[in-house]
Amino acid sequence: MIAAKPTTEGAGVHLRRAFGFGNTSEFDPFLLLDDFRNDVPDDYLAGFPWHPHRGIETITYVLAGTVEHGDSMGNQGSIAPGDVQWMTAGSGIIHQEMPKGDATGRMHGFQLWANLPAAHKMDNPRYQEVRAAQIPDITDNDGTQVRIVSGEFWGRRGPVEGVAADPTYLDISIPAGRRKTLPVEVTRHAFAYVFGGKAKFGNASGPLAVPTEPVGWADVAPPAEADNRSLVLFDRGDELMVEAGEEGVRFLLVSGKPLEEPVAWYGPIVMNTQQQLRQAYEDLQRGTFIKK
Repeated sequence: MIAAKPTTEGAGVHLRRAFGFGNTSEFDPFLLLDDFRNDVPDDYLAGFPWHPHRGIETITYVLAGTVEHGDSMGNQGSIAPGDVQWMTAGSGIIHQEMPKGDATGRMHGFQLWANLPAAHKMDNPRYQEVRAAQIPDITDNDGTQVRIVSGEFWGRRGPVEGVAADPTYLDISIPAGRRKTLPVEVTRHAFAYVFGGKAKFGNASGPLAVPTEPVGWADVAPPAEADNRSLVLFDRGDELMVEAGEEGVRFLLVSGKPLEEPVAWYGPIVMNTQQQLRQAYEDLQRGTFIKK
């Protein structure tokens, strides 16, 4: 189990980072996961003013409040609860993201960074903006609910397409006391991020286990308080067993094909070599960062 750590980003947004500190090779192709859950407007309203990205994709999923955005390509809009914005930065984009709370001042969402393979790092930037109504929402006969943002699950496919890492991104809720077996492809790296209730996670072919290391099939039991967030990174296996606690559990289940490529990363730019990274920052200084 890995506990999300408090950090500050943008112009002073207080959030929790589940991973993205130091070496992230065990999460490949993913680089970072931030949980920006907050009910104190002064801790998030300054937002994420204009900043660059190159070489990655950012996936923003909003659960409460809204995120207003704009970019160097002239796009602008607002992401509401249940919506997803999947931005492929590619060769370079400069954008801003400004969160606003709901009627009670609450803001909640996630941002996941996915690495782009070397062959696609300099592709043209693009957006896939997905509204809540477009995301398949399936309820099983035991009450388990799954929203499918991307990838295929239970015979349905999420609306986000054409992503190099072929990720699966699911929002799963399991009722109290239920035990559920979920498929995970053996060729993928996968993690679960619990953001409501608690659960035990284990390999379906064996017992639910208490972890001795932060990586592996694990027993995750965050307290019911929403501020406590926990992540489990899985060993490779083809099935995941989840046993919900007394209050049920809600979690993200994300998996993707490892790129197994070198990573040169500084701030919001991720390339394969230090030379490429230097070039990106030289482009920023010279005003040649935006290629299209």
